[in-house]
Amino acid sequence: MIARRIDPNVLKSVVGGSKAKKIVITGSNGKTTTARMTAAIADAAGHRVSQNRTGSNLLQGVTSVAVNFSDLFGRLESDVLLFEIDEATIPLAVPEIQPDVVVITNIFRDQLDRYGELYAVARALNEMLESLPETATILLNGNDPQVANFGINAKAKRLFFGLETKDIGTPVPEQSADIIRCIHCDSDFNYEVAYLSHLGLYRCPECGYTLPNLDIAVTSAALAENGEGASHIKLRTPKGEMKLEIPLPGVHNIYNAAAAIGAAMAAGFPLDTVQTAMTNIRTAFGRMEKIQAGDKTIYLSFVKNPTSFNLMLRLITQHPGKKHLLLAMSHTVVDGQDFGWLWDVDLEDIAPNILDAVCSGNKTEELAMRLKYAEVPTDKISLIEDREAALDAAIKQVEPGGTLYIMSGYTPTQELRRVMQKRGWVKHFWEE
Repeated sequence: MIARRIDPNVLKSVVGGSKAKKIVITGSNGKTTTARMTAAIADAAGHRVSQNRTGSNLLQGVTSVAVNFSDLFGRLESDVLLFEIDEATIPLAVPEIQPDVVVITNIFRDQLDRYGELYAVARALNEMLESLPETATILLNGNDPQVANFGINAKAKRLFFGLETKDIGTPVPEQSADIIRCIHCDSDFNYEVAYLSHLGLYRCPECGYTLPNLDIAVTSAALAENGEGASHIKLRTPKGEMKLEIPLPGVHNIYNAAAAIGAAMAAGFPLDTVQTAMTNIRTAFGRMEKIQAGDKTIYLSFVKNPTSFNLMLRLITQHPGKKHLLLAMSHTVVDGQDFGWLWDVDLEDIAPNILDAVCSGNKTEELAMRLKYAEVPTDKISLIEDREAALDAAIKQVEPGGTLYIMSGYTPTQELRRVMQKRGWVKHFWEE
């Protein structure tokens, strides 16, 4: 786990001493979109929000909120401070921020060389939660067997969000699911329904461990059938029931919305403006982001573990026609160096529909090997390490009016988006 102590002169004095409502969001997947939704709800309720909106969630991104939004005297005018924080960084950040609300979206296997194995991350997060004062509120994903067990001995109040509908999901978790056995007795879980990886309605047949009663529960859900477009849900909350249209596709965005509503409720924001806030939500950059490049369309997706990669594959397979792909991975510090998880990505499901695939970044050979073993013909696979050259080659193969699907790690996503910004295809992140 690579992290340094945050300078207390920056965070503790500026953020920790602020009287603003402080919300921290962490977890393996969904942090950025959940934070954007929470900010939109707070803004619609008339609050002034400061957040690390760029998705920079390591120490420098967290500190940027204190630096960028304070005046010359170190005072923050905002009444809501919203932090998206990397799960390896949050144990260091929380003592300095002193948050009112802490949200944990989920825990998946992710960058094992940097975080350590799944249970080490869980232990660190649980210790952090148990250090919170009784004035704080913890919001946990009840469908995640590991996360739902957090904070049992915490002084802070615990709330749970999640899904309890049978409208969507599968009978058993997908092959790449991380937690399929009880965290207490190691017996295989029984699933009534699995929504995403190991998230679902689970119960241990031996010790009886099961999901808690959900405070914010999605009781009905209808996903867009074509992999894009709005999702429609019904929720039960302590403030009453609500119907909601989420203008983003996928079950992951239903989770993001439920977490954001729970965070807003825990922070004391009114919920009567939630639909208004959600109406204007757009995909965060690199989150199945739709980009127009002349007469061609690009979908840019940031993928960093089997769960996020498989989720994007399921969405794009719902789009009609054969697929042009650009896959890009790099083993920088923030990307991780262990890419063994690529073998848990269900590329076999899309392989018959791949027209061509360009592999880029400094993991080109590993990506190409994975495609080969998914039985993508080698004559359809190109290896181009340079990101801009790879983008040019990939989009050249797309017919007029056609679509290129890009799935890439954190650093290549940033690099590719900078190229697109230079060409006028996307705006700067601060203009969105």
